[in-house]
Amino acid sequence: MRTSADYPPSCYGMSFTVGEHSARHLRRIVRTYLCAWELEELCEAAELALTELLANVVRHVPGRGCSVLFVWRPGALRVEVTDRAPGVPFVKQPTSDGGPEDELAEGGRGLLLVEAVTDRWGVTPQAEGGKTVWFECVAKERAPDSACG
Repeated sequence: MRTSADYPPSCYGMSFTVGEHSARHLRRIVRTYLCAWELEELCEAAELALTELLANVVRHVPGRGCSVLFVWRPGALRVEVTDRAPGVPFVKQPTSDGGPEDELAEGGRGLLLVEAVTDRWGVTPQAEGGKTVWFECVAKERAPDSACG
């Protein structure tokens, strides 16, 4: 049986400027933590959602500066991406006629993906300006005999 001393710290965070390889490195980091926290089943969803939030930083944040926080909770992961850019992101809804511009658009679907692959997500405005976009992924309950060893 593993004890809390066997697990890495319950959170990991860093501030940086998003560069060409940042998403790849952060996907590797979140996967490493999820495996150590025995939450491997959340890897694909967390990696995809994190990549989409970082793409939003690249597209919408002047200077591409942000901070990322991974927080472990029993059976769950919360990821927060904070930046100082004004404005709150929103899910782009299809046009009322479902026209071809929606089908052919090259962007604007990132938060739809985040919404689809995570259990919860949201935006928290920061008092000093900017916002935190966050998501949570919750593991399915496992039978006691199926736990990783």
